[in-house]
Amino acid sequence: MLRNVSAQILRQAVRFRSTDSSLILERSINRVQLLGRVGQDPVMRQVEGRNPVTIFSLATNEMWRSGEGETSTTGDISQKTTWHRVSVFKPGLRDVAYQYVKKGSRVLVEGKLDYGEYLDKNQVRRQATTIIADNIVFLSDNVRDRT
Repeated sequence: MLRNVSAQILRQAVRFRSTDSSLILERSINRVQLLGRVGQDPVMRQVEGRNPVTIFSLATNEMWRSGEGETSTTGDISQKTTWHRVSVFKPGLRDVAYQYVKKGSRVLVEGKLDYGEYLDKNQVRRQATTIIADNIVFLSDNVRDRT
């Protein structure tokens, strides 16, 4: 599988030339895969004149052991949680995400990174990073349903 992905990337990295020799078009890749737990039930928002969007947060964890050496079984275990904002614009996926993604669910989100700016309620310019999802894989039932 890794060989297929590598071959695909190499094929996409090939430069394509147009009839204008000064213009070189290159393919590029903006892909993200996140595996984590949903932090809040999704909300659906719609700005006037635009398509609706389903939004939820996703937590990913990074764990490491600090101690004598990398293979040591002694030492403290540390963990860092990173929160990601996920937006779903695709019509079918947007509705499924709104209906079935629940707080605590374990999901795999595939998509692309998007960077933007907005004005907060105090009219201060803020930057935001969003994952634009084009696929969601449900890996477990809701944590609350298991208790």
